[in-house]
Amino acid sequence: MSIRSCMQVPNLPFLSRLVAGAANPEGQTRAAELAATLADEILRGGLAPGVRLDEQELAQRFGVSRTPVREALGHLAATGLVEHRPRRGVTVAVISPQRLHEMFVVMAELEASASRLAAAAMTPEERQGLEGAHRASQAAVRDGRIDEYERFNQDFHSRLYAGCHNSYLRELLNATRARLAPFRRAQFNMRGRLAASWREHDAVVEAILRGDGEGAARAMREHLATVSGAAAEYVAIQSHQLSA
Repeated sequence: MSIRSCMQVPNLPFLSRLVAGAANPEGQTRAAELAATLADEILRGGLAPGVRLDEQELAQRFGVSRTPVREALGHLAATGLVEHRPRRGVTVAVISPQRLHEMFVVMAELEASASRLAAAAMTPEERQGLEGAHRASQAAVRDGRIDEYERFNQDFHSRLYAGCHNSYLRELLNATRARLAPFRRAQFNMRGRLAASWREHDAVVEAILRGDGEGAARAMREHLATVSGAAAEYVAIQSHQLSA
């Protein structure tokens, strides 16, 4: 399958400006606004990889004509967030298993480095905040609240990124995480994944709290390896559905 994937930062300020800029320097057009909204939904997992984006349905949803919708989809295609597929029209971009694996290998090494650095560089307040947020997420796991746990998960990793106190590494982490965002979210739909994710986070937290950089890096690599496997399973399901 020929694939391109999602891009840029998780909370969209950069991507919104990028997409808007494709329309005009001021980013004031309705098409740019639609593109930014759709990009946000894709990056947050609201529009899953492989989902078809119908111009008429989107026009009705946003109360506009098809022209700005068509322009918005063109902007998104330029960023790689969507792609034109024969006989299917525009769909949210899906990533190949090989490409996904390669991206997760890089993600694992980046996050392992951040965890190692965080074990040495985090302030007492940062360590306390990381542990507190991690413990608070246990209730979402117990009750099976996927959306709530996903927010805790994003916060957990963001705290690690900040705690490594390396701005360049943080930029790389945010960019790579954004490209994998729909797949990292999708894994939580797999049976037992919430509880497993919490346990994996717990191993990272415990290593950081005791100042064990190598242990934190090792635990994070193991965590990302599991995430990668769950995401690959999700991609396989999507690929089967697309070919059906």
